[in-house]
Amino acid sequence: MAEKKGRTAARQVRDRWKMKNWYNIQAPEMFERASLGETLSDENGKIMGRKTIVSFQDLTGDYAKAHIKITFEVYAVKGNDAITRFVGHDFRKDYVIRMARRRRTKIDGVIDVTTKDGYKIRVKPLAIAEKRIKTTQAKGIRHAIADAVIESANAMTFSEFVKSMLSGEMADLATKRCKPIFPLRKVEIKKSQVLSFPEVAERITDEVEPAAETAEAAEVASAEGITPEAPTPEQIGSREEVLEILTGLKGIGPMKAEALYEAGFHSLEALKEATTEQIAAVEGFSPSLAKKVQEQL
Repeated sequence: MAEKKGRTAARQVRDRWKMKNWYNIQAPEMFERASLGETLSDENGKIMGRKTIVSFQDLTGDYAKAHIKITFEVYAVKGNDAITRFVGHDFRKDYVIRMARRRRTKIDGVIDVTTKDGYKIRVKPLAIAEKRIKTTQAKGIRHAIADAVIESANAMTFSEFVKSMLSGEMADLATKRCKPIFPLRKVEIKKSQVLSFPEVAERITDEVEPAAETAEAAEVASAEGITPEAPTPEQIGSREEVLEILTGLKGIGPMKAEALYEAGFHSLEALKEATTEQIAAVEGFSPSLAKKVQEQL
């Protein structure tokens, strides 16, 4: 009997593995939807929030960028594709150690910036001087680097800022700003972290073309009696961005977010202007859930 139970338990374990599916992890649009690998799960919701770390060299083929580690986070699932977003980067420790040798001055900094389209990012630059420098010079260098980073953020969208940061263009600008104070050996943006993602209604993205309402979505909205106002370019983002924001509301998962989007709600502004009855008319929504959604807006 014990042997039979053991076989049954082993068979159940194997069956649980059969129920799982492989999902292709895709990089964001700014990295041309490059494949980042695969992940295994039995439910779409369980892979939301999973993070993967990839070398910048693997994405671009540039061996000079092998020391950069990029972190992506899964925030949407479409079929068997797990869509990710950039949440930060870091340098390999051995690379930083090689730069900061004896008799050199290492100048660190922490700068919180907001991009033109509303993303809040924490940036940690690193400057290396070939010899010991004065405290006042180090302070001036720190301020010059901060000014260069803040100006870049104010003038750039999120995707432009990330590309400038990873490619070294931002570091080159900071190096030029610091040259009158003291000629530096190198300036690097060694680490970054996305602190918050903006509301769809507040951001304008150039990552993807703004999603237009499809004929199918219009038919669904008409059949349900939902007539939200057409969003302006400032209120609408890409489909993925809208779904990302909608799933951030309590009680709304990926499927309900899709249903809202297909019903014509392409921004939080559209939800704010809708009545409880209009939201409740969407498939999968009850009056109580519709009210709960409105309370969060």
